[in-house]
Amino acid sequence: MDLQDKTILITGSTDGVGRVVAQRLGAAGARVLVHGRDAKRGKAVVAEIEAAGGKAEFFAADLASLAEIRRLAEAVRSRTDRLDILINNAGIGTAGAKRQVSADGYELRFAVNYLAGFLLTSDLLPLLKASAPARIVNVASAGQQAIDFGDVMLAGNYSGVRAYCQSKLAQILFTIDLAEELKGTGVTVNALHPASYMNTTMVRQAGVTPWSSVETGADAIVNLATSSALEGRSGLYFDGLRESRADAQAYDARARQQLRSLSLDLVGLATAKEEHS
Repeated sequence: MDLQDKTILITGSTDGVGRVVAQRLGAAGARVLVHGRDAKRGKAVVAEIEAAGGKAEFFAADLASLAEIRRLAEAVRSRTDRLDILINNAGIGTAGAKRQVSADGYELRFAVNYLAGFLLTSDLLPLLKASAPARIVNVASAGQQAIDFGDVMLAGNYSGVRAYCQSKLAQILFTIDLAEELKGTGVTVNALHPASYMNTTMVRQAGVTPWSSVETGADAIVNLATSSALEGRSGLYFDGLRESRADAQAYDARARQQLRSLSLDLVGLATAKEEHS
């Protein structure tokens, strides 16, 4: 894909694999919208991209807050009239034995790793459709566990690993579900596990010795975002550069419907959808 004059938003792009992806896409000619919580780190990434001859802009938002996600979407819409690629990359790892909640009272990993991308994507869909052909890339994980719809927020049986794996599978259910919704619009959506235990802050905080590089993970993300071989292909899950199969729940239409209904309710879009229909 020719990235000249393309606009790309990458969440969680001030560190780790997101930062490498931002640098690569900027060097390839794209206008990169860098997102993170830390303005100092964000401005440093923007400076790196600009020093290499690229174009970039920083957007600050804490994805643990639905209100901030909405403000991020509004800020993006106010700064650009097109969005060619959205990469939902930001996430929280498995570290921490204590259950935490978001600003809205939701289990933190479900909120940040999954629900934030669900809401941000929903808010930016009109812009993506107007820019078609456009792509959405959801950075998930091979670490997946079926969602327990009786206790999605893990109030009764919490573990950081379970919370992480459930949130990552939720991203894949969302990917397959959204691909169906977007048929005929020119917007595709795919998910991937970029690489195992990359040398990132997230992995080190979990007490794991990294055995993959962020560069390897970036290869896989950039492939989904830009490869001509993926033109028009949607609803797929990749393990690195290879098309693969996710946990069986991802292919359960009833589970995807349950997740969609729950998500619309949690982000306050259920009423709006009902009124629109």
